[in-house]
Amino acid sequence: MKNYTITVNGNVYDVTVEEGASTGAPVAAKAPAAPKAAPTAAPKAAGGAGSVKIEAGAAGKVFKLEKKPGDAVKAGDPVVVIEAMKMEIPVVAPQDGTVASIDVAVGDAVEAGAVLATMN
Repeated sequence: MKNYTITVNGNVYDVTVEEGASTGAPVAAKAPAAPKAAPTAAPKAAGGAGSVKIEAGAAGKVFKLEKKPGDAVKAGDPVVVIEAMKMEIPVVAPQDGTVASIDVAVGDAVEAGAVLATMN
C-alpha cells in the first residue's frame, strides 16, 4: 500500500492505494478522508487593516499586485490582478483612499469574495 496526499481545488485529501499482486497496477483506492483545512498564510498587513475591504469578484490565482500599503488610490484604480481561466481580472478600489493592507501574495489561490486588501 502507498499513501498519498492530494490537493484538489484547495482541499487536501489523504489517499491510500493498494497494489495488485500480479501486475503491480493499483486495484483499489479507499475513499479519501475528510478534507483537511488548507494552510493559510498570515495576512501581510502593514500599518493595520483598513475599514474598506477589497474583495475578489471571482475565484482564481493572484497574478500581480498593482499597489502596496500606503499607496493613494482613486475609485476604479486596479489594486490586485487575479488570473482566472487564462484571463487577467483587475480588482479595483471601490472608492478614493489609501491602501492599508495587502492580504495576499502573488501565486495565492483565492475564492470569490475573499478579502484581498483593505483601504482607508
